[in-house]
Amino acid sequence: MNKRQFIKTFAATGLAVPAFGKGFEKALAKVQLQTPEEAAKNYDFWLEIRSAYKIKPDYINLENGYYCFTPQVTLQNFIGHVEEINFQGSYYMRTRQFDDKAEIRKKLAALAGCSHEELIVTRNTTESLDTVIAGIDWKAGDEAVMAEQDYGAMLDMFKLQARRYGIVNKIISVPNHPASDEEIVSIYEKAITPKTRLLMVCHMINITGHILPIRKICDMAHSKGVEVMVDGAHAFAHINYKISDLGCDYYGSSLHKWLSVPLGTGILYVKKDKIAKLWQMFGDMGYKDDDIRKLNHTGTNPVHTDLTIADAISFYEQIGRDRKEARLRYLQEYWTKQVRNIPNIVLNTPAESHRACGIANVGIKTMKPADLAKTLLEKYKIWTVAIDSPTVKGCRITPNIYTTTTELDTFVQALKVLSA
Repeated sequence: MNKRQFIKTFAATGLAVPAFGKGFEKALAKVQLQTPEEAAKNYDFWLEIRSAYKIKPDYINLENGYYCFTPQVTLQNFIGHVEEINFQGSYYMRTRQFDDKAEIRKKLAALAGCSHEELIVTRNTTESLDTVIAGIDWKAGDEAVMAEQDYGAMLDMFKLQARRYGIVNKIISVPNHPASDEEIVSIYEKAITPKTRLLMVCHMINITGHILPIRKICDMAHSKGVEVMVDGAHAFAHINYKISDLGCDYYGSSLHKWLSVPLGTGILYVKKDKIAKLWQMFGDMGYKDDDIRKLNHTGTNPVHTDLTIADAISFYEQIGRDRKEARLRYLQEYWTKQVRNIPNIVLNTPAESHRACGIANVGIKTMKPADLAKTLLEKYKIWTVAIDSPTVKGCRITPNIYTTTTELDTFVQALKVLSA
C-alpha cells in the first residue's frame, strides 16, 4: 500500500490523519521504506502515534497489560456509538444489532486468520475459555493438563469441574528460561496419559511475557488424541499470527488488551468440527448444534462496544501489524538488555527475541515484589504491577506503543539504583 492509498484508507474508515498530528504523513512516508525493525526505532513516527493518546501525566504507565486504554480517535468513535444507540433505542436492537454483529465477527475473523463461523464476540478471555471448559462433557477420571503459570480464573474453573465431575487436573510448571522448544513440549507431553482429554496452554504467559511454541505443543497433543485450548489474552494484536496456523482446537482472547477496544470485549474461536459437541453454558435452542452462535447467548450486551471493535481494528491496521509487534519487542529489549546482567536484578523473561515481545518481568533479589512496585510508584512515579508467585517474583512491565525510550531510561535508572 503506497502513501496515497494509506491516507485514503484512513479517511474511508473515519480515522482522519489529524488524529495523529500534522507530522504523521511525513513520518509515515519514512517508515514505509523501512523494515518493521527499522521502523520500530523511528522516533518521529512513534511520537506521532503517541499524540493520538491522552496520557495521564501523574506517572509513567508501564502496566498496559491489564488494559490498553483506547487512543482518542477510537474513544470518540465509541462515544459516538453510545450516542447513536441511545438515540435509536430498541429500534436498533431489533433491526440492526445482529447484522452489525455478524459484520464485526467477519472483521475479527479476518484479523484472527480463521472463518467467522468459528468465532464469536465474548466479554473477555475468562468467559471465552470457561465456556469451553464448562462445555465439555466431562466424566469422572478424565484428565486435563495445565500449568501453574496459567491465569487463575481458568485454573479455578478446572477446579470447579474437578469438584463437580471428578476430573483430575495435572499441573506442570513452565521454565522461565527454557533451553529449547523441545524442553517445553516435553514437559507437557510427560503429563499426558490415556485419560487426558484437554490441554490448556498460554500463547503468551501473562506474568512473564513468555511466548510458547503453540504449534509444536498442539501437534504433540493431537498425536496423542488430546485437544488443545489456548489462552491468547496477551497475544492477540500484540504479535502477528493466524489462529489457523497454530493448529489449536480452542482459542480465547481479550480485545481490551492489545487491540485497545473499550472494556468488555473478547473472542472465542472453536475449530469448526469441535463446535457440535460443546454444551452451551446458557440455554439457547435457536441455533443448530454445529453453529458457534449457540455459545454466545449471554443476554443483552453493550452493542456500542462491539461496534467500536471495527474502529480499533482500523487503528491497528493503519499502524501495521508487523510494525506494532516490532515496536513492542524493541521497547522490551531496550530496557531488559540494559539490566539483564546486573547483579541483584532477576529477569523472569527469556532473552531470545522469539520467546518474548512487549511484556517482561523483573525483580530485585533484596526486595519483595510488592515493595518494588510501591517504591517505583512513590519514589519514581512509575506504575507497574507486582507478581509474587512460586516461580515468578518481580514486577510485570508492559509498555505500549506510545511509550518512549526516555520513559524507559527513567525506569532503568531506578532499577540500577534500587539494586545497588
